[in-house]
Order: sequence, then C-alpha cells, then structure tokens
Amino acid sequence: MKTSSLSMRLGLTVSLMGAGLVVLLASLAYLALTHELDKLARKGLENKMEQLAHTLGQGLDEHRITNRPHSLLDLVMGHDNIYLTIIGARSDAPVLLSVGAKPQQPLLLDVPTGKNLAYLNWVDGQGNRILSATRLMPLQGGEYVRVLLSLDRSDDEALLSAYLRSTVIALPMLLILIGMGAWWLVQRGLAPLQQFSRVAAKVSTQDLTHRLSLDNLPKELGELAQGINFMLHRLDAGVQQLTQFSDDLAHELRAPLTNLMGKAQVTLSRERPSDEYKASLESCTEEMERLSRMVSDMLFLAQVSHPAARAGFAPVSLEQEALRVMELFALSAEDKNVSLTLRGDAWVTGDRLMIQRAISNLLSNAIRHTPRDASVLLLVESYEQSVSLSVGNPGRGIEAHHLPHLFERFYRADNSRARAEGGTGLGLAIVQSIMHLHQGHADVSSQPGRFTRFSLVFPRPCDAPTDTAPAAPARLAT
Repeated sequence: MKTSSLSMRLGLTVSLMGAGLVVLLASLAYLALTHELDKLARKGLENKMEQLAHTLGQGLDEHRITNRPHSLLDLVMGHDNIYLTIIGARSDAPVLLSVGAKPQQPLLLDVPTGKNLAYLNWVDGQGNRILSATRLMPLQGGEYVRVLLSLDRSDDEALLSAYLRSTVIALPMLLILIGMGAWWLVQRGLAPLQQFSRVAAKVSTQDLTHRLSLDNLPKELGELAQGINFMLHRLDAGVQQLTQFSDDLAHELRAPLTNLMGKAQVTLSRERPSDEYKASLESCTEEMERLSRMVSDMLFLAQVSHPAARAGFAPVSLEQEALRVMELFALSAEDKNVSLTLRGDAWVTGDRLMIQRAISNLLSNAIRHTPRDASVLLLVESYEQSVSLSVGNPGRGIEAHHLPHLFERFYRADNSRARAEGGTGLGLAIVQSIMHLHQGHADVSSQPGRFTRFSLVFPRPCDAPTDTAPAAPARLAT
C-alpha cells in the first residue's frame, strides 16, 4: 500500500536501496573471500609440491623414502592441516610414506595422477573440506613415485562461517542505521518544501505579492522556486491588469449610460414636440453606437489574447494590406485634402484581417490628427531580424510623458477631444494586442509640434519571399 507521505516514500526507497546494496556488498565480499582462500590454498599446495619434487630428486629412492624420510618430514612437520602420502608408481605398489592422520591411500585410486599437478576437492568422514594435489615425481634413479598432498581447510571454513555469523548479526543493525540516516537526510532535503507550503497558503486573488526565497535552496528546488515566482509575478500582473481594466471599463461605461439616462429622464419629464423626441432619440442612438463599438473592441481584444488565434497564420504582404486600408480611408483623407503615400514592401507571417485592423487603427488616427493639405507616409522597411510598417504624420505631436502609456486600454492623451470624436480608447490597445499575437510589438515616437510616427514591428520570417526590386511609392487621395 502506497503511503501519502513523500518523505516516507523517499525514506523507504533509500532504505531499501541501501539494504540491497549492503546485501550485495556482503555477498560480493563473501565470494571474494572464498576465492582468495581457494587461491591461497592451491598456491600453498603448489609450493609444497615443488619443494617435495626438489627433495625427492636429491638422491632419494624408495628405500630411503621409507627408512630415512627426515628431509621429507621436515617439509610437512609443524603443519597440522597438511597430510602427505607417497606411493610407488605401480598400481600394486605399497605406501612408501604416510604423514598425518587422514587416510589418503584410497584416494590414490580415484585421483588421476600424471606429471602435471592435479587437484581434487573432497569431504572426509567428519564433514571437513579437503583440498588434495597429486603428481608423479621422478627419483634420482629415474623411477617415479606418486605423491598425494592434502590440505585440511577446516580453518578456512571456520573463517567463512565466522564472517557469515558476524554479517548476519551486523546486517539488521546496519539496516536500521541506514533507515534512520535515510529518514534524516530526506527530512533535511525536503525541509525547503515547507517554505513552498507556507507561501502557497498565503497566496490569494487579493494578495499575489508573496514570493519564495531563493537563498540556500538546492539547484533543483531553486529552479522550481524561480519558476513559481515568475508564475506568481505574471498572475499578479494579470490580476492587476484585469482589475485596472474593470475599473476603467466601469468608468468608461458610466459616462454614456449616465448620458442616456439623463437625456431619457429629461425628455420624459414633460410633454414635448415630436422633433424634440426625435432629436433625443438620435442623441441616445449615438451614445448606444459608441457603447456598441466599445463592446465590439473588448470582444476583439479577448479574441486576440487567445493563443488559438495564431492557427490561421499565413504569409502576408504588408504593401498589399496597406493599399487595401488606404483605399478604405481615401474619402476621409480627401475631405481634409491629405495625401497618403506608401513606400516599400515586405512579407510577414500572420493573420491578414488582423494586420489590416492594426494598420487601419493607426491610419485613422494619423488622418484625424494631420493638418489639412499635409501628407501621411506609410513606410515598410526590412531589417536583419525584423520587418516594420510605420505610419507617420505631421501635426501637434504627443508629449513625451504620454508615450509610455499610449497602448494602455482606455488611455487618452487628449481626453476631451477623443470623446468628442467618438473614440473608445481601445484602438491602440488593440494594435498592441495584435502585434503581441504576431510575436512583435507596436512602437511610437513623436516630436511635439513636428512629426509623430507609429510602427508595427514584426519578426522577420525565415521563408519570406525575396523582393526582386524596390517597390515604387504609391500615392492616394491628394
């Protein structure tokens, strides 16, 4: 059954891994110890057999082996776990020498004896493990004898048994220590998560100012905390923007609603001629049209802010879209005798109707604020990483302190004039939202009393068509 505690899960996992590692190391140590003991036992028998071969070749024969085996006894005496048997090479030959209490003569019939050293592992009647080595050895006279040298490995077995007993006794204590250490390490490692919990408990829609401290956090938790702080910052900015938008919207809607109610109440306060009713209705209709435009602009802003709006993007020629917009405003420009000039062309990736909407908003503002008999210039320029379409016009210009706020919703540099002209205060905000959707931005520069330029800056597409020649200036509405 899975526990709901992360620290318990991690503690158990680390403990089990530690236990498995300890058992594995203990097993490897047991195998390594067994291998080394076997290697030492074989090496010891090999050295003794070499000494015996050397001694037997120094003037000994079968008679001297039986009657004067002092030199051979010196090699094995003092070693209680070594047993030596020497017998003639013939199958019916008697035992020439036997040193030790282990009965080895029957083994000579089982052990294949040759001039090369051969080993045999066996167990005696008491259950002791014995390692035997046998070999044919030449005497001085050219005769051969069979030599069987055995090593009682009871001491090795006792050592291995002691190792197993100590391991079995120490293993539970070691596992307990590993579990306690793992629990302590996990608790200490997860301690910074308590800060996450405290901050999360304080965050609400009314208060998004709390942030996670990045001091002394591990790298992984530091990256997580930084991401959470960035998320909280965006949420805080979004909530503040939504709150400000709600306040501005309420303020903007209050004025036309108040005007509608006031005019209706004044009109209904007494009997009036039909012309006055008609004039009042026309005035109310104008206010309702302004409200309708405001609602439409807000719906468009909501649509542009949705990421799914990027689904229909395709290559778009800025020159062609600018020409279409210029044709739409040709009459209004002609009324003020304002000429519209277009220079340059470039391709971008985007939504054609949204780009038209952005150009339309900038061009309508430019015509509205351009003096009579002047000119509005639309300029398309290509750079290494971006493409821009700028709309510039002479005129009164915009004061520098207004420039950072022009693309905010419901912001007006000249509030009374904008209201009189029927503006909703959302035109430039729509332009900026459209550019953000196209991964670009809108910019403005102005010299009060001389010239103002608004620019749409798009990222340059990698697969944009290449212009073969610069486009000739296009002029409309002189």
